[in-house]
Amino acid sequence: MVDLMQAQAGEDLIERILALPPDDVLGPAANDLLSAFYAGYPADNLARLLHCGDDRILRTATWLLSELGDLGAPLIDEVPALLSSPILGVRYDAIVVALENADERHGPIVAQVMTLSQDPESAVRWKVLEFLSDASLEQLEAGAASLPPGQIKELAEWLILQDGEEPDLGGIVIRLEAGDPVTKLFAAAAAASLSGPEDTSLLEQAAKVEQEEIRSFAQERLNED
Repeated sequence: MVDLMQAQAGEDLIERILALPPDDVLGPAANDLLSAFYAGYPADNLARLLHCGDDRILRTATWLLSELGDLGAPLIDEVPALLSSPILGVRYDAIVVALENADERHGPIVAQVMTLSQDPESAVRWKVLEFLSDASLEQLEAGAASLPPGQIKELAEWLILQDGEEPDLGGIVIRLEAGDPVTKLFAAAAAASLSGPEDTSLLEQAAKVEQEEIRSFAQERLNED
C-alpha cells in the first residue's frame, strides 16, 4: 500500500521531469523517481513519461522501466512499441524489460525481440544475444510459436532443441564458423547457454567470430567464468 506522502513524492517527480527544459539534465530526477518506485510508488505511473511525446524523456523512461525488474510487469503492454522505436537506446532497454517480464503469454513480444537479431545496430543485436542466452525455455518456445515461417523461426526452434539431452554441438560450431550473421548470433546464444566453468570451448569458438557483438559478448561470458 502506497502512503499519500510516497504517492505525492512520485507525482511531483514525474511533473518535475516533464517540466525540465530540453537542455537540463534528467538524471538526478530520474534516479529519485527510481527510488520512489522501489519504495512502492506504482510503476504504471511511468506510462505518463512513456507517452509524453518527448524522445529525451522516452529514453529515460525506458531506462527506468528496464531498471525496475519484475516491478515493471504492469507495463508489459508498452514493450512492443518500445521495441519498434527508432531510438537505439529505447530498443536496447526494452529488450531488458522483455527478458524480465515476458512469459509464455507474451509470445509476440519474445518473437519481436528475436526479430531484432536483424537490427542494424550492433548494440541492439548484442542485447538480443543476451536475451537469447538468458531467456527461459518457456519464453523461447512462446516466441518461436509466434514467429512467421522463415529463417528466424527455424533458428529459434533449433535453439530450443539445444536445451535437450543431446545438443547439436557440432552444428553450433559449424553455424559459428560458416553461418550468416543471424545464424551466428543464434549459435552464439546456444554456445553461451551450454557453456560452463568446466567447458568453455563453445564460447571460445564464439569469441573468434568476426561480428563484434558476438565476439565481445562471448569474451564477457568467458571472463565471468
